[in-house]
Amino acid sequence: MELIPTLKIEWLNGWILLCLIYSIFGILLLAFPKNVVARLYEYDRSSWSKTRRVFYVIGKLLALVCLVLIIFTPLKIRANIFIPGIILFTLGLAGFITALFNFKNTSPNQSVTRGLYRISRHPQVLMLFIMSIGICITIGSWLVLFIMIVSSLFLHFRDLAEEEACLELYGDLYRSYMRRIPRYFLIKTHMKEEGNVKK
Repeated sequence: MELIPTLKIEWLNGWILLCLIYSIFGILLLAFPKNVVARLYEYDRSSWSKTRRVFYVIGKLLALVCLVLIIFTPLKIRANIFIPGIILFTLGLAGFITALFNFKNTSPNQSVTRGLYRISRHPQVLMLFIMSIGICITIGSWLVLFIMIVSSLFLHFRDLAEEEACLELYGDLYRSYMRRIPRYFLIKTHMKEEGNVKK
């Protein structure tokens, strides 16, 4: 691993892994029913505070910086770190696809609580994070890894908004789900007063 990546325009850059992710995601979005795709992005952002909006934009901008760096950084195919990175990437990708199908196969009038949603309230986010760590390792850059982690911290506010939307839609059923299932993985985190949202 190196601190600052060496940027080059090559065939064997991180863009290959990004293309794989976006191609699979795009195909699934085209294959899924339109109401399922709409539900993926359904939460209302009109009640977001100015701070939440600013943090979300910062997170998105940092994610964009990460994408650019990954696109122009060669994969470290001959380095020892490549295999662990690809394993993490593959696990994350498989988990992401599984979480999308868990979401698709749940009735629109129910909260998603099956499959990977039994170990995380945001398995798609968790699996994208694992994939991203895998990509950062395959390109061997501490800087890109750091930016990606900071971006994820800022984008955490999007996850809070999704939970607020689910609480409004599903009420006590989702509040009970929040009490049982960790937000991301293993570490149980609750909104204020065990699932009550601070407006």
